[in-house]
Amino acid sequence: MRGMRWLAAAAGIFAILVLGTTPDGRASSLQGTIAYSGFYSTAIRGTMHYAVYVPPDYATSGKRYPVVYFLHGLPANATTYRNVQQVAQAVEQSGHEAIVVSVQGARAGETDPEWLDAGPGHDWETATAVQLVSTIDNRYRTIAQRAGRLLIGISAGGYGATMIALHHPSTFAVVESWSGYFHATTPDGTAPLDLGSEEANDWANAHKLIPNVKRMLSLDAPKTYFAFYVGTNDSLFRTENEQFYAQLRKAGIYRVVFEIYKGAHDWSLWGAHDSQWLGAGLAVAAKPV
Repeated sequence: MRGMRWLAAAAGIFAILVLGTTPDGRASSLQGTIAYSGFYSTAIRGTMHYAVYVPPDYATSGKRYPVVYFLHGLPANATTYRNVQQVAQAVEQSGHEAIVVSVQGARAGETDPEWLDAGPGHDWETATAVQLVSTIDNRYRTIAQRAGRLLIGISAGGYGATMIALHHPSTFAVVESWSGYFHATTPDGTAPLDLGSEEANDWANAHKLIPNVKRMLSLDAPKTYFAFYVGTNDSLFRTENEQFYAQLRKAGIYRVVFEIYKGAHDWSLWGAHDSQWLGAGLAVAAKPV
């Protein structure tokens, strides 16, 4: 399985999480607030849900904050997006302030949409990169510009973050893939996913979009921060991560961050580096104002 299937965090529309346990087993004590909401998305022809964390001073500060959009792993269920506590805690531990939005990327009967646009009613990329971003900017005090947006994902979410950023380079200033991959795959991650045409397959393949990487990294104010890592024992995706980095270097693209850490494909790896990587991204993004 390519992504951890987290259990739903808490029921209800609104919750303040003070004590709990994160997916990697660590005790958690959040200072900020987590809530659950949604909106009608024409792209998926239904409600798109999300979990949102706001910093402890959100209600009183009057400030606008950068937003970390977090994409979970797949296959998943319709409530996997609720598991935002780990990322919210990592933001607090990083020493930065940000809103965190954990994005719904699956629903009943559609457990592995790969964060892609697959046709009317199944356009998850558009729902995420266009409609969700617009909704969050309208509902919360965000820094509503590219400099204030980060897109981060684990496993299939890392693939989604990479592809969405390459297709929408003017939307996100920071892009991070944690144990992701770079071409659409079958649910078990062992074979390419055929999307019906060569054109569609190429559009969903970062290896084929190296020129898009160059364009994304050429944007200013601020320069795009693109980073990815993988575990030493990730039998599914280590080789592809190394190949993609080699392709970027061969194309003369050096302003990327790539790391290989000791570990496998689970929260023991991601939890060991989440505050560091979120902190690095937030250091580049716009600060609360």
